Amino acid sequence: MEQKTTDMLNSHDAMNKTQRVVKRIIDIIGSALALAFLWPLLLVFVIMLKLQHNGSAIFSQERIGKGGKPFTIYKFRTMNRDTEKDGPQLVPHAEGMASTDLERFLRDHHLDELPQLWNVLCGDMSIVGPRPERRFFIEKIMEMDDRYPLIYEMRPGLTSEATLYNGYTDTMEKMLKRLDMDIHYLETRSLTGDFKIMLNTALSIISGKKF
Repeated sequence: MEQKTTDMLNSHDAMNKTQRVVKRIIDIIGSALALAFLWPLLLVFVIMLKLQHNGSAIFSQERIGKGGKPFTIYKFRTMNRDTEKDGPQLVPHAEGMASTDLERFLRDHHLDELPQLWNVLCGDMSIVGPRPERRFFIEKIMEMDDRYPLIYEMRPGLTSEATLYNGYTDTMEKMLKRLDMDIHYLETRSLTGDFKIMLNTALSIISGKKF
């Protein structure tokens, strides 16, 4: 049964083994170069966040990755430490807890995701792929759409078409739309398509566009 499920998932991936190897090489080189180039900026963000005394500068959280395996994701903290004291929250609730201009700026422009370059380098994530979700929300999505396990065929990513065009998943409707977009990505993905997503993401960040 387990082998049958794996075969079903593999049949949906538009990338062959060689393309996936090349994609991983691009991830390693890209994340290493980005960390080497951006570390002074990352250090500045860490110092500025620490000076605000709103909790640790780096926030870690368990997410579910390739093969349904949990891993620890890293982000710059952009919310008050008590944001989820009553349980997991979607973005509308969380935004109100982003208590400083710096934290709102980092979140609005997705710069809070930069520490995940380390996740990419380590192999937990890819530069392009579906955003990793928490098990709590995966179970909620599965109640509405049982196709979510298809996402486990891919490494989760820093950015994706859903990230660019569906924004933060602040409602269940947007979560289900993101699932559709991520499955479409799995079934059509290519190295050229990944390059276009990376380019559009970079242009959006450089231009200051909120997405």
